[in-house]
Amino acid sequence: MKRFFASDNCASVHPKIMKALEQANEGHTISYGDDEYTKRAAEMIKGLFNKTCEVYFVINGTGANVTGLSLCLKSFNSVICAETAHINTDECGAFENTTGAKICPIESNDGKLYIEKVSALLHNIGVEHHSQPKVISITQSTEFGTLYTPEEIRKIADFAHENGMYLHMDGARIANAAAALDIPISGITCDVGVDILSFGGAKNGLMFGEAVVVFDRALAADFKYYRKQYMQLMSKMRYISAQYIALIEDGLYLENARHANKMAKLLGEELIKSGIDIVQPVEVNAVFAKLPKRIIEPLQKEMFFYVWNEDTNVVRLMTAFDTTEDDIKKFVELVKKYIN
Repeated sequence: MKRFFASDNCASVHPKIMKALEQANEGHTISYGDDEYTKRAAEMIKGLFNKTCEVYFVINGTGANVTGLSLCLKSFNSVICAETAHINTDECGAFENTTGAKICPIESNDGKLYIEKVSALLHNIGVEHHSQPKVISITQSTEFGTLYTPEEIRKIADFAHENGMYLHMDGARIANAAAALDIPISGITCDVGVDILSFGGAKNGLMFGEAVVVFDRALAADFKYYRKQYMQLMSKMRYISAQYIALIEDGLYLENARHANKMAKLLGEELIKSGIDIVQPVEVNAVFAKLPKRIIEPLQKEMFFYVWNEDTNVVRLMTAFDTTEDDIKKFVELVKKYIN
């Protein structure tokens, strides 16, 4: 059985999630989300935020981002994000293809957005020759495994709202962020001004499925139409919803995230002991390590991972809810073997 560090979405399905799927797989129920599983899951998610919001389930992360962002803008608008943002680098232009709107990426060394750089893109508001910024999108935790503090998110949200924009959060790893910061998910989303959240599941133990949480309810009116158009409306919705029930029930989402974060810390520490440079702080479940080029390919053949930067030989190592100390021990031993 292979074990590796390519991504947390390469992990298995959590046993409690699998059990929930099996239990949901009995009898018939109404399709397209009009079932009791979906109603219960939506209420449970709303309970995490202690706020009036709307919750919708979609099939995958790209779909969550595209449908959520579509609520906020028209084709002549633009979304401002870090150049490393998943919507910019890893979604095959899905947002631009479906909405006709533009992505305006900003250079970032740590995956985070800073107001000072965003301001430079607002000089042409009202000028018909330029796309009009309407959304700021941030990722929590970022693609670099870094974190926004609640204060940083509030600052960005206030700036967005003061300038007639919305704040979208790609929360594919929102549970990892909440676990690392040791605060409720609401403390880094609705409580600090986030308007729309992609609430990730597949990277945290689910088989498939994501949720879109709309905190500004005025935006939610047309979501169901976008979801259908973008082929994200699952007919047998209970199989997404049942997973979210199990994920939230008894705090499994945090338990999974804490374990993944803990394993990343351990992996980073053991690599440092072996003389490997870690180039980003290990804050969640991502380790960015600079490896000797000659050992990367043989290592990948035994425990696969992705190269983050070909020029600098920086690789990304992702841990998950099912990563074990033995996995880490084996990988570090392989690193030592190929270095020597």
